[in-house]
Amino acid sequence: MTCLVTGGAGFIGSHLVDALLARGERVVAVDDFSNGRPENVAHLAENGNFSLVRGNVCAAAVRDEVWRRGPFSVVYHLAAEINVQKSLDDPAETFDRDVVGTFHLLERVRATPCRFVFMSTCMVYDRCEDAPGIGEKSPVKPASPYAAAKLAGEALTLSYHFGYGLPTVVLRPFNTYGPRQKTGGEGGVVAIFVRNALEGKSLSIYGDGTQTRDLLFVEDCVDFILRAGECPEVLGQIWNAGTGRDVSINDLAALVSREVGGGAAEIGHVPHIHPQSEIAVLRCDARKARDRLGWAPRISLDEGIRRVAAWMGAPSSQASGKDL
Repeated sequence: MTCLVTGGAGFIGSHLVDALLARGERVVAVDDFSNGRPENVAHLAENGNFSLVRGNVCAAAVRDEVWRRGPFSVVYHLAAEINVQKSLDDPAETFDRDVVGTFHLLERVRATPCRFVFMSTCMVYDRCEDAPGIGEKSPVKPASPYAAAKLAGEALTLSYHFGYGLPTVVLRPFNTYGPRQKTGGEGGVVAIFVRNALEGKSLSIYGDGTQTRDLLFVEDCVDFILRAGECPEVLGQIWNAGTGRDVSINDLAALVSREVGGGAAEIGHVPHIHPQSEIAVLRCDARKARDRLGWAPRISLDEGIRRVAAWMGAPSSQASGKDL
């Protein structure tokens, strides 16, 4: 099999590339490094089953070069504008990347049919109101152009299944974290907190810190993506992935301070940079994936935090706390 991973040098994308190669697949990755980083795939330079195309999939010449390296059995579409604030400041660029780019890829897949896996986000949902959590049929609320563009990409992806019979699927993983995640700007909150704790800096929390997140370790997220890439039952549907347990940002900061910073990290609160796009409660209901795909997360939050700290070069004594 030859698989295409767009955004293949990104945080999740590079882990997906590693997993596909470990299974013996050939992998073509495309990335313009606006969010991805060369160091995420530098270890693959001598791997004969891996090739990288540098460029934006919105460009026809880039798509031509990518498709010359096919045909593909699966296209994993992870390339996107991930910065919520940037989408508010420049919605046109987000639309071009996340909607127009998805359309052009779907047109290529329509011409040379293969499975198309679209990576969406939990940020399309409204807040969680009750147990067991946010399911695939829960209300959506596009509170930013980023979320709206993802919803548009989802609709396009599903329309090519129902309109043309293509094998497409939409994935909505919750808040994924782990090694290779950026530690600044729109990087993940776990990575930012761990880096700051290791460097003796304050852990700054947007708003009052009562907002919650369902934190999914990247290896578990990749396992979910791979199952969606091969299971016939997923087609034409939306699938959630998360742990089913949420943690407030206040509690997360306290956990990181204790497990990584030895309890010494100062915790403070700052004004939210985009409060209108904040989702107060994010807790995933992933029973559909559990019951029909046999998928379940395996890495606990405290273990995941230790792995992030170890990746950042923490001494073993700082990254070896007990399970909670």
